[in-house]
Amino acid sequence: MKWNRIINDKIFQSKNSLAQTIKKWKNNQEKIVFTNGCFDILHLGHIDYLTKAADLGNRLIIGVNTDSSVSKIKGPNRPVIEEVTRLTKLASFAFVDAVILFDEETPIELIKSLQPDILVKGGDYSLNTIVGADFVTDSGGKVKVIPFLKGHSSTNYINKIKR
Repeated sequence: MKWNRIINDKIFQSKNSLAQTIKKWKNNQEKIVFTNGCFDILHLGHIDYLTKAADLGNRLIIGVNTDSSVSKIKGPNRPVIEEVTRLTKLASFAFVDAVILFDEETPIELIKSLQPDILVKGGDYSLNTIVGADFVTDSGGKVKVIPFLKGHSSTNYINKIKR
């Protein structure tokens, strides 16, 4: 199989098709880990966070904010990197099994559709501020917070460029 196809096969266009794939993985007793974010200007902090998330289960799924939702969250000058590139970069990692865009304000509908076993967010969240935490724990899953790698954030990198 060619690498380009392997990467493109990890990019899902619909919640339903990804949910079907997850169902097959769960039937094989695989633990599904889900996280989400903008992942604008992919950096070492993202890689550290995502590899640690992947280590918590067998399959790592990443929900990625669309360009329009990033702009709503981060402001009109964001994202710096468009969604197709952000998706493809994330899908190119061997430890990532699936990526999917979401356009809503939060990933709650995506989380409900995919029903992950483990929901993961970065160190700027606490268990009571993670969207979907109640749903995952009520469904028998776990929620984990992974500390940030200090000094690495997209905003910090963007601010360095602006100087």
